[in-house]
Amino acid sequence: MTKTIIRFAHATFGFPGVIALQDISLDIAEGEFVGVIGPNGSGKTTLCRAVLGLMEPMGGSLQIFDCACQELRCHHRARIGYLPQKGTLDRNFPITVLEAVMMGRYGALGLFRRPTGRDREIALDALNNVGMQDHRDSALGGLSGGQQQRVFIARALAQQPEVLLLDEPTTGIDITTQHSVVDLIRRLHQDLKLTILLITHDINMIRPHVDRLVLLKTRLYAAGPPDEVLRPDLLRQVYGKDLVITEKDLVIVEDYHHHR
Repeated sequence: MTKTIIRFAHATFGFPGVIALQDISLDIAEGEFVGVIGPNGSGKTTLCRAVLGLMEPMGGSLQIFDCACQELRCHHRARIGYLPQKGTLDRNFPITVLEAVMMGRYGALGLFRRPTGRDREIALDALNNVGMQDHRDSALGGLSGGQQQRVFIARALAQQPEVLLLDEPTTGIDITTQHSVVDLIRRLHQDLKLTILLITHDINMIRPHVDRLVLLKTRLYAAGPPDEVLRPDLLRQVYGKDLVITEKDLVIVEDYHHHR
């Protein structure tokens, strides 16, 4: 029987006067590839912050691995590799690709340990896993957007995580590069046996690859295989007028990347 490693049990998250996610019950099993979808302000990023230990439930509970602790410095945090939403990178910032990936080791090392030769080997192996080993001495700011995204994925892998949490990994890069990044994530899932939680607005792109989709709009509308979740009647409830379904039943969503 597959082991549950993330469990939301009637969990509610929010801020004073605002409920971002309400009464969420959801189990994520070891080795699953789960896509999290929903319109702007639906609670996708709140779910991400909760898994990272950045938000405590206002009600109900959240258990990560065997731990119900919401402390960011708790040991479970080191077992989760995280790719945040792509921000603007200062192209003149003086850091090499390998130095950027080595930053992923600090969560595993702790505050007062210095990186060793073994840590460098782990970082180089992470670069190899994303196909960026030949760029290890390149300036990070000189890379294309897609190459930078691969480096940031390698930084998360350098933590040697059990769970890889990706928040909008295809935002801000061209369509061809988006497909190559999704293909990379699919391969990492297969080769490294990672549990992957991918938060995205690109439903069409991830649909063929995920084991399950989780559909949010403040509450959990559906969780299951893509064909069960991507039903026109259900999607219209969640997306309303922002949804277009073509003759091939492809879903097109107007999503402008403003997140709660």
